[in-house]
Amino acid sequence: MTDYIELWKQAMTDHTGKIPNRLKDDAAEEAFWASKVAAKKQHKADPYAKIVQQELLALLKQDDHVLEIGPGWGNYTFDIAKAVRKLTCIDSSKSIISFLESQANEKGFENMELIHDKWESDNKKVKYDVVFGFNCYYRMSEIGHTLLKMNDTAARLAIVGMTTGPEKPHYMELKQRGYTINLRRRDYIHILNVLYQLGILADCKIVKLKSKKIYSTYEEAIRDNTTKILDEHFSYDEVKTILNKYMVEKEGVFEYEYPFHAALMYWNPRLN
Repeated sequence: MTDYIELWKQAMTDHTGKIPNRLKDDAAEEAFWASKVAAKKQHKADPYAKIVQQELLALLKQDDHVLEIGPGWGNYTFDIAKAVRKLTCIDSSKSIISFLESQANEKGFENMELIHDKWESDNKKVKYDVVFGFNCYYRMSEIGHTLLKMNDTAARLAIVGMTTGPEKPHYMELKQRGYTINLRRRDYIHILNVLYQLGILADCKIVKLKSKKIYSTYEEAIRDNTTKILDEHFSYDEVKTILNKYMVEKEGVFEYEYPFHAALMYWNPRLN
């Protein structure tokens, strides 16, 4: 039988076989989020998150006390807080907690609690109606422990969310032509299989999304869309020819729109 928990650990390494610094160094992770928050200034959810929110909020009840793990800059945070009795957020980044606190005060939320800590190491024996986390599992090597903890902490519902592929289509076409592409190594299907391995049969909702990247120059578009090519030498002319199939010029800028998806995996702990 395949050990999906071990597969998750193995997939934490990059294409060189090493674990990226952010995944193992707390200071590097904090520096990353500090720079993101500094550029963000004001809370604004990513466009795709609004679509995922519709599916997420349908799972919540007005009287719920929700725990959100690793909220980041709040793609779901404030809309959840509007919809439920109380929202508690826990994040390992001090910068993120400070940012969310300032935004909560500015928006006038009084039903939010913010905790600066790692979900994995937090030992408080507190129950929540719903435990939710979206795209927050990338540093959690002990994924089995993490999911079981969500299961044990949730009284009514546990929800795991992740964005997923496909990759940008020009990368997939380049791969078919023999290029070495740095594709994502972990995906929602890993978590769904880990849950199954743990004896948890989760429902899974796939949400169709679109991303539109806009570049002010063609050179900027080329730079951003060759970063996943691992070959030391490759034909820029061939890459441009393929990329041009998916990119259009409009009013002096270059647009690249492509489909991707989000997965919401959820289960009722009382039934598992």
